[in-house]
Amino acid sequence: MITQMEKYAFLVYHSEYDSFLHGIQELGVIHVIEKQSGILEDETVRRMHTKLSELQAAAKFLSNKLPEKAVLKPFVTDEYAYESIENLQELQKTQDNLELRLSTVVKDISQLTPWGEFSWDIISKLRQQGWQLTFYSCPTRKIDLTWNEKFFFEIISQDSSTTNFITITKAGELIDLDLESVHLPEKSLSSLLAEEVSIKEQLRQIADTYSNLAIDSINTLKQVQTSALADLDFRKVVLNTQKQADNRLMLLEGWAPVENHEEISNFLNEKGVVWFSHKAEKEDPAPIKLTNNKFAKLFHPITELYEMPAYGELDLTPFFAPFFVMFFGLCLGDAGYGVLLLLIGLIARRKVKDDMKPIMTLVSILGGGTIFFGFLSGTLFGIELLKVEWPWIQRFKSIMLDSNDLFSFSLIIGGVQIIFGMTIKAIGQTIRFGFKNALSTWGWLMAIIGCGGVYGMQKLGVLSQQTATVGYYITGGLAFLGIFILNDIKRNILINIGAGLWDTYNMLTGLLGDVLSYVRLFALGISGAVLGLVFNDLAMKMSPDIPVVGFLVSAIILLFGHGMNIFMAGLGSFVHPLRLTFVEFYKNAGFEGGGKKYNPFRKG
Repeated sequence: MITQMEKYAFLVYHSEYDSFLHGIQELGVIHVIEKQSGILEDETVRRMHTKLSELQAAAKFLSNKLPEKAVLKPFVTDEYAYESIENLQELQKTQDNLELRLSTVVKDISQLTPWGEFSWDIISKLRQQGWQLTFYSCPTRKIDLTWNEKFFFEIISQDSSTTNFITITKAGELIDLDLESVHLPEKSLSSLLAEEVSIKEQLRQIADTYSNLAIDSINTLKQVQTSALADLDFRKVVLNTQKQADNRLMLLEGWAPVENHEEISNFLNEKGVVWFSHKAEKEDPAPIKLTNNKFAKLFHPITELYEMPAYGELDLTPFFAPFFVMFFGLCLGDAGYGVLLLLIGLIARRKVKDDMKPIMTLVSILGGGTIFFGFLSGTLFGIELLKVEWPWIQRFKSIMLDSNDLFSFSLIIGGVQIIFGMTIKAIGQTIRFGFKNALSTWGWLMAIIGCGGVYGMQKLGVLSQQTATVGYYITGGLAFLGIFILNDIKRNILINIGAGLWDTYNMLTGLLGDVLSYVRLFALGISGAVLGLVFNDLAMKMSPDIPVVGFLVSAIILLFGHGMNIFMAGLGSFVHPLRLTFVEFYKNAGFEGGGKKYNPFRKG
């Protein structure tokens, strides 16, 4: 559900304004309303952004350089944080230069290696005596040993494809070889090898320096980063302040949850601030704070991936959460993979930071859903449980679904979610705009649920043909009134009939496409199961008939194959339920969106 909000306006004397802002920052519950126009950024804010970016980049970089089980040193001073950034930037600059030089040295070594160790001083002396030494590299098949009759040449190294050789001629003498000479770096191979070792040692020392700097400064950098972010928020709040009475009075507006009213009023009365407040109306652009039970709360990050609801509409999180677990389980569709996800979530939850624990709990829940629906679809690590003769599995085969059953189940569960979404839409419209403005949606529900219910009871023998006919007339008549006559009571009836016909066309074509979209649940589940089966088959057929070697080959194929399948199927099992939720379900539930997340002005 969406937390009820209250709007506040504060009028503060300019000399007391900084103290007031620090107070509400400590309070940490006021979401400041930003100006719709005007200067929201100045040079100070830009400098603060730059500093904050440097702090964040340094902390992130050094976090990756921490040695295992490192004991971090406590906070020092703000100055030390910025000194650490300067030291880090110098180290990074030195590292970049060394790595650039190393790439050049490695390239030069690669060029000189085929020529071996030689002295450039001797070559220089030959040049002074009027001799010219030229280096060549060419395909071995092009070497002609008769060249020695025309000029001096010597093969330095040779393999099946390439020959490296030199020629010595008098200065200015031209020889026709139809080859391009090789230009080598004028350094000895031994000096380049020594320089390579030296550079690598310097890079190793820089890596050690990074580790030491990380241990010394990570905590300081993070604490200063938190302070810098709070200062930035403070400055932005100042910029969003409206100045009144020749800049002597400061007017600030903000939102806060109704539940915090007493806490806020006590603070304001203590400060002697002039203030006003009123509860937000449904049409107000109040920020959105989601408040749900422990289960639905786990799905808040998924809700925020798309768009926050508008203040006056329903929060759909608790309504799509059970479906999401179901869809994920159907898409992944393998009980074995579900066990792995469940274990990963439970184990990781004990080791990750507090803010990541809900994510790991969600992983465990999705793993549990996969176990259930994987077992229902009869798949365990790619093994088709319906075809095995394990004694313990026989009693459960009656509840397992084959491919035809899964196809039908996907369409049925899609239809259920769509009708559920339409029901939420009708209830939401009734709450927000009144029953008379939701008659069209209620009409469609009467047509689908009412007529469908009468048809189902007739098929089951609950209703006779005569009673069913009466039921059709009643439900169909009510549906007709809502869809074609009363869809907008303010309009002319002929316009309503025309709008109803257009709405009928869109509804019928839209519903058909929406229901068929749920076939992807069946398709993804089947594709993952088939891939698992294929890797099991490969592991059995490609392993040699050697006891230890055969086991190792099978294990490698199974680990690689199922690992890849879990990654690919897991990605699809997350993305496609998202699409079904945000497109099909949200659309049929009448989701509007456009809300802004509640972000209170506070420290840290």
